[in-house]
Amino acid sequence: MDELISEWDRRRYIPKPGEPDLPPQLSDMAEKSSEDIMKELNRLPFFMTELDETDGDGGENTNLEALKSLAYDGEPDEIATNFKNQGNDCFKAKQYKNAITYYTQGIEVEHNVTTLKVALLVNRAACNLELKNFRRCIEDCKQVLLLDDKNVKACYRSGKAFLAVSRFEEAKAILEYGLAIDPENKPMKDTLDQTIKKQKQINDAIERKERETKEAEMKKTILVNAVKLRHMRVLKASRPAELLEEAEIRLEDPLDHESQLIFPAMILYPTIDEFDFVAEISELSTPQEILELIMNRPKEWFENPKHKSFALVKKLQCFMETEAGGLVKIGKNAPINNALMSDKAKAPLFDNALRLYVVPKDDVEGWLKTWNKEAALKKRNL
Repeated sequence: MDELISEWDRRRYIPKPGEPDLPPQLSDMAEKSSEDIMKELNRLPFFMTELDETDGDGGENTNLEALKSLAYDGEPDEIATNFKNQGNDCFKAKQYKNAITYYTQGIEVEHNVTTLKVALLVNRAACNLELKNFRRCIEDCKQVLLLDDKNVKACYRSGKAFLAVSRFEEAKAILEYGLAIDPENKPMKDTLDQTIKKQKQINDAIERKERETKEAEMKKTILVNAVKLRHMRVLKASRPAELLEEAEIRLEDPLDHESQLIFPAMILYPTIDEFDFVAEISELSTPQEILELIMNRPKEWFENPKHKSFALVKKLQCFMETEAGGLVKIGKNAPINNALMSDKAKAPLFDNALRLYVVPKDDVEGWLKTWNKEAALKKRNL
């Protein structure tokens, strides 16, 4: 721009003595810079590159105001029609927001031509539909139908908008109403079919979810009752071991309380400070079966001095912790649920899992002496 201004100033005509003066219409610009001239041109609507609403003295740009006034020049219906036409041009160019502005200006003009009011409203509804302003589209269509109760476009567009916001019954009602007026309207038929299909899909999904929820609640109730009927206890620590944070008890058949209970097991080796975790065992499993499973290890494991005493299952003894914090010895060939269901020394599940202590026979006496009932109870609440 600086280069252009310099070139203008260099080539500007300034009459010398004896040379003709500038024409009157240009003489006012003789002493103005190119920048001033560009500002003057920018005030003329045809040359505007940016909006200038002042005359330089804080007043209005009379040229611009005159141009604006042309939009409201004529009879009210002519003015509204002009806005409608400008809105239509914007709509064709997919300038929907601009189109809404023009249609709204036309709607605001007071006149008595109902068909024109209807056209402006139904066209604005089309823009709102394109912009996904569904509720505004619906409102425009309602206004149309108050003026013209047989306007098929309003039926179709409001039906599309109702469908978009999942108001299926209203969508069906207005589309069926529109089809009663124009039975062969394919877009409306297609939209009605889409509405019915979408409503069915959602209703089916809701029903499926309700069934799943009811079934889950029923399974939960059956499981709770299954545990109660067995007189089992489940104790929960305030901070369960990480492995047991998501531990669950389940029934082999979730709908049959008499089927086997399945739960995880923590197999603890307190004399060597190690443990094994078994993801699932049955309440009918025996300690013997569990030990045979977990002691099926590579021989290298038993070559470790601290593991040698675990090589023979028959030389291992099993204990469970009681609800009172003590210990109870359990037979290796008796089902686990014998201890869990016993009323004498109740051995509960801890955090939905079996807790089984496994100690080599030769170490049992020494280990039992180290067991501290109070410490065991306190540990549950850590």
